[in-house]
Amino acid sequence: MEIDKNQLLRFTTAGSVDDGKSTLIGRLLYDSKAIFEDQLEAIENTSRKKGHEGVDLALFTDGLRDEREQGITIDVAYRYFTTPKRKFIIADTPGHIQYTRNMVTGASTANAALILIDARHGVIEQTKRHAFIASLLQIPHIIVCINKMDLVDYSEEVYENIVNQFEEFSSKLYVKDIQFLPISALNGDNVVNRSTNMDWYQGAPLLYTLETMHISSDINKIDARFPVQTVLRPQREGFIDYRGYAGRVASGIFRPGDDVVVLPSGFTSKIKSIDSMDSSLEEVFAPMSVAITLEDDIDISRGDMIVKENNQPKALQEFDAMLCWFNNSPARPRAKYTIVHTSNEQKAMIKEVVYKIDINTYAREEEDKELKMNDIARISIRTTRPLMVDEYRDNRITGSFVLIDDATHETVAAGMIV
Repeated sequence: MEIDKNQLLRFTTAGSVDDGKSTLIGRLLYDSKAIFEDQLEAIENTSRKKGHEGVDLALFTDGLRDEREQGITIDVAYRYFTTPKRKFIIADTPGHIQYTRNMVTGASTANAALILIDARHGVIEQTKRHAFIASLLQIPHIIVCINKMDLVDYSEEVYENIVNQFEEFSSKLYVKDIQFLPISALNGDNVVNRSTNMDWYQGAPLLYTLETMHISSDINKIDARFPVQTVLRPQREGFIDYRGYAGRVASGIFRPGDDVVVLPSGFTSKIKSIDSMDSSLEEVFAPMSVAITLEDDIDISRGDMIVKENNQPKALQEFDAMLCWFNNSPARPRAKYTIVHTSNEQKAMIKEVVYKIDINTYAREEEDKELKMNDIARISIRTTRPLMVDEYRDNRITGSFVLIDDATHETVAAGMIV
């Protein structure tokens, strides 16, 4: 299978405190030679000052001073690296329960999630919580890294027991693709190079798994959705009559000549041309950013959506969603917020909290309706004007939104339409 060398794979890490997430990423960067010499030198110096014998690999990602001093990850750390086969963006997210919102943020755009499990402790509540969030966010691929195998004498039996524990509870979750990998991030077993200590494991090491993971089919290529971000009127020589609608393809495929409908107005037209910065294109798909011109002169503005006539999203003013509350202050009953959905902004109100979810047990809490920081709940929401939406499980772009507090301008919640 041919892998596109320019294809970008985003992955997030999740696991309990001290499961070795930052060390694993450090090992990936270190062994794949994705670290500059001056970075390596600085971290070697810091490691020496802290009294470590070797390089403290976790320092490659723990960028905040508090993180380095406490030895824990607090915020989402994004790291970019590239190999000859693929480009990667890593979101290293905290393990603590009070940082659930950080994990939701880091995982929202991920193609894959690495869930770390300490081989000595097996599946714990944190593991279930992170697997639940990964399934809630519809992350297509999950790699369960059973770490610290060096501390259980690289035992195949320990590994198999943890695989069985994970499979037992994950059968209740909606996850398409789960792979298991025994590793030692500290020693590098099965991270970039195959482990000689676990010859009983026949699978590929982690980096090869990430480099060859098939992600093209994760993009929705059926439902054509193009949210308009801005209207281009260059008004310069050669472009006097040019009117292009610029934005990023959310899903589906668009070609010149396609019959399209503009929502919410319902006006129909044909695509005249699709233009990028330097050329006209014969076909575009997610997540390409382009300008579309139409055969007819239609009044289109930011927040409108260009779709195919025979495949349209639902225009809804009231809908249910799974919501993760981000803010220190609890949600105010029937308060007005600004909802941002693709390029569309409207006023919205949380009508009702249907139930909250205990993310340790997956149980529904129907009595407690107060939304506090890091809570995940099913809510009913109403907007001032209809939004063009799809269910999140069908389309992660047109199925998601954020809520903004009008008074403080803070992003207070992120939601997934159900």
